[in-house]
Amino acid sequence: MNLDFSVLNGYVPYVLKGIAITLLFTLVSALFGFIWGTILSLFKISDIKPLKWFANLYTSIFRGTPLLLQLFLIYYATPQLFKYDISPLMAAGLAFGLNSAAYLSETIRAGIMSVDRGQREAAMSLGIPYKTMMISIILPQAIKNILPALVNECIALLKESSLVSVIGVEDLMRRANVVGSDTFRYFEPLVFVGVIYYVLVLMLTMIARVLERRMRRSD
Repeated sequence: MNLDFSVLNGYVPYVLKGIAITLLFTLVSALFGFIWGTILSLFKISDIKPLKWFANLYTSIFRGTPLLLQLFLIYYATPQLFKYDISPLMAAGLAFGLNSAAYLSETIRAGIMSVDRGQREAAMSLGIPYKTMMISIILPQAIKNILPALVNECIALLKESSLVSVIGVEDLMRRANVVGSDTFRYFEPLVFVGVIYYVLVLMLTMIARVLERRMRRSD
């Protein structure tokens, strides 16, 4: 089949360094997406109509346009419009975080609405402030209910992170392409990187299962 994985000799350490960048990018994007997505979900259930309209419009735009387009817009338009030379990694984290927030806002909103309404009414009757009620009572239960969906979003971010290679971020996919350019053999480095992505996804899934079991025991 004309396969020769020995072409990777000397390149393995170089490729493996991309794991740290990929994981860091995924973590930052997921964290930013979760925080902003939570805020958007609170906007959506708010009685303040401008906030609700903004959150719905935001979700519609980011879910209705390609992620790659959003990445290009942030990376290429930021220097042109704001005279700021944004780094590829920052542009990628911003684009993926903003996009992830649009999807997570719906997931988190559904999780909040799944919490028994009686708890909200009981907290309000006791005079507990809205902010305290959400942070201490409602959101912890909502997150527990939507944990599988949150894990799926993290897995999607991890796999979609390969798109950042198109703007020069030195992630796993970018490094695989560099090896392919040097050796004139692309199949072997791409398979090697594919195995790494698969292992990372399996590890993330295992961590999620452990967290889910612990949360169930804490009930």
